[in-house]
Amino acid sequence: MPAPIPSVLFVCVHNAGRSQMAAGFLTALGGGRVEVRSAGSAPAEAINPVAVEAMAEVGIDISDQAPKILTPDTVERSDVVITMGCGDACPVFPGVDYRDWALADPAGQGIDAVRPIRDQIRSLVVDLLAEIAPAGTEQSVR
Repeated sequence: MPAPIPSVLFVCVHNAGRSQMAAGFLTALGGGRVEVRSAGSAPAEAINPVAVEAMAEVGIDISDQAPKILTPDTVERSDVVITMGCGDACPVFPGVDYRDWALADPAGQGIDAVRPIRDQIRSLVVDLLAEIAPAGTEQSVR
C-alpha cells in the first residue's frame, strides 16, 4: 500500500511573505507529492505585493493566495511544521516535526531585498522536498 502524502505547514507571523513564498515553491516543485499549507499567528490583510512580484519572476503565481490564521488543528494535522519568525506562537503536538528557518522578513522591503530571501526559501524547500518526498516515490492522498 502506498505511503500517505506528507503534509507541510509553513508558518510566519503575517502569512503574507515568507510562508506564502515557501508554500508556492513547495506546491510548484512538489508535483503533488506533498500536501502544502501556510498560516500566520497574526495574519495580514493581504499577501505582500513584493513577494508576489518576486515569485512571478521565477514563474510561480501566488497572487490568488490569502493570509490564513494559524489554528491548533492545522498544526496537529501536519507532519512537518516550519516556522519563520513566529517561534512560540505555534502549538506543539507529539509526532509533529518542528523546524525553524531563520529568514529575513520581506515586509516593507523592495524587490532587490526580497529576491535573496526568495532564493534562500527555494533552496530550503528543494532540500526539504528531497528529504520528505523524493521524486519517484509512490504515495496516496490521505
